Amino acid sequence: MSVVPVADVQLVNGEAVEVDIRHARVGSRGLALLLDLMIQVLIALAVFIAGTAIAEGLVRNLVDDALLNAMITIAIAVGFIAYPTVVETLTNGRSPGKRAMGLRVVREDGGPIRVRHALTRSLIGFAVEWPGLLFPPFTWAVALTTMISSPRGRRLGDLAAGTFVVHERAAVPWGWVPSMPPHLGAWASALDLTNLDDDLALASRHYLARVRDIKEPMNSRLANGLAAEVSIRIAHPAPPGVPPWMFLSAVLAERRRRAGERVHATRALTQRIWPGFGRAQWPSAGGPTWDPSVTHPPILGIAKERQGDNL
Repeated sequence: MSVVPVADVQLVNGEAVEVDIRHARVGSRGLALLLDLMIQVLIALAVFIAGTAIAEGLVRNLVDDALLNAMITIAIAVGFIAYPTVVETLTNGRSPGKRAMGLRVVREDGGPIRVRHALTRSLIGFAVEWPGLLFPPFTWAVALTTMISSPRGRRLGDLAAGTFVVHERAAVPWGWVPSMPPHLGAWASALDLTNLDDDLALASRHYLARVRDIKEPMNSRLANGLAAEVSIRIAHPAPPGVPPWMFLSAVLAERRRRAGERVHATRALTQRIWPGFGRAQWPSAGGPTWDPSVTHPPILGIAKERQGDNL
């Protein structure tokens, strides 16, 4: 299965292998930032309260505005610069907010970030983006525009540090999935499906998913037309006595099984190159069971795929 670029950009590792990744966008990164900001504010408050209490204990009745301002500066520096730098360095780009959203900061070559990357991101973020010491809210608008217009969804801190943020969790597909009729499994395994393009496969899948709602004679006309077109593409007619809808279901189920095998092979290669990336469990390629006594087309191999179900 070809890798579909999510952001018109593909990550190619040192071995010239394309790595299947999803770049994080404004929505998921905004939620992660909100969670991280809550923690940073709490840390800054804790540092300020603790520092003020210690100062009062050391120099009683000498706490003035200058000392309070110094405590505020230290608290802000610890909460908004030191904390994110240390956390992203120790966790390889996974702050608590990013961990909750399934995100990770990586270098432009896909490797883990180092101290200089985390520090650059923290300094640029604090000075320009959030809270933004230089001309807010103008810098906020610039930062948001930069992230939206960037092909990889990179903010100013990412551009300066040479990093970007990716989704670690794989998207779990679901939908209407045709299954393999048991007596056609061996026949379908020998088919050449290289000429069966995505458009025709999608049209056949849509027909099978909606066959219950299509009235005759349009139902038979669509089934025969799609089956004839698929037969031409795979250079193999339907077995004798097999209705068109069953033929289409067998071909699509076999096509999906082979695609699933290629996906598993790609994921295995990605795990060897990038251990720990994409921790979600991928569904197995098998189809749901089918009762041969049931011959109604909608019942055959039309099953709703959900996360965690056996396909």
